[in-house]
Amino acid sequence: MPQQLILYLVVCPLLFLSGFVDSVAGGGGLISLPAYLIAGMPIHVAAGTNKIANCLGSTTAAIQYLRSGKIHLPIALTASAGALAGSALGAQLAILLSERLLKSLMLAILPVVAIFLALKKDIGTENTSPSALSPRRTAAYSLLIGLSIGVYDGMIGPGTGTFLIMAFSAALSLDLITASGCAKVVNASSNVAAAAVYLFHGKVMWSFLLPAAACCILGGFCGARYAIRGGGKRVRSMIFVVLGLLFVKLGYDLLF
Repeated sequence: MPQQLILYLVVCPLLFLSGFVDSVAGGGGLISLPAYLIAGMPIHVAAGTNKIANCLGSTTAAIQYLRSGKIHLPIALTASAGALAGSALGAQLAILLSERLLKSLMLAILPVVAIFLALKKDIGTENTSPSALSPRRTAAYSLLIGLSIGVYDGMIGPGTGTFLIMAFSAALSLDLITASGCAKVVNASSNVAAAAVYLFHGKVMWSFLLPAAACCILGGFCGARYAIRGGGKRVRSMIFVVLGLLFVKLGYDLLF
């Protein structure tokens, strides 16, 4: 099957699904990045195209959360500042790595993501109270969360939204929906910084960017509305499936 046909018939629906999943519980990159790789796109070009399209999808989802009052703006904006610096650094490191080494790093991180999700059985069901920390400590934690996860996002990417939701919930005691809303703001900021690096190095498939962005935007819009109505826990099993599929694919690529 020609690459263009694969892009439109296989990758586009998966990008919609990734935008939907990402806006509900994070982890959309676990679907979108392997979708590009299935079409035979080089991993750095896939990552660059993915960052730009995901940035637009995350922004769309963030607007929906903001309109519903489900974003703690001081936390989200402080974490975004950290994510901008962290993501740019991570993306620069990714550009310098070989394709095989980058795939090896991705393969190594997947079991860690799975363990986090397995241990965090209440993802999508918890209802914690707003943070009781002092404003200074809240700001420091928010900045550290954005910086550290931003490096991961710029360098590897898949699972970033889920890590953010877990961090905001565990460290700052945000309820799941508010944590997800904050994660969308940080994701958008992180994607902007990483996308700029990939653009500078010419790692974007321009011919497919418009349909990719449209699918991510539509998925982000639908997923955010679904999450705000309380559907976050329903995507948890889907993330495990995608983790398994990506692990198998990357392992196959490295072995053969």
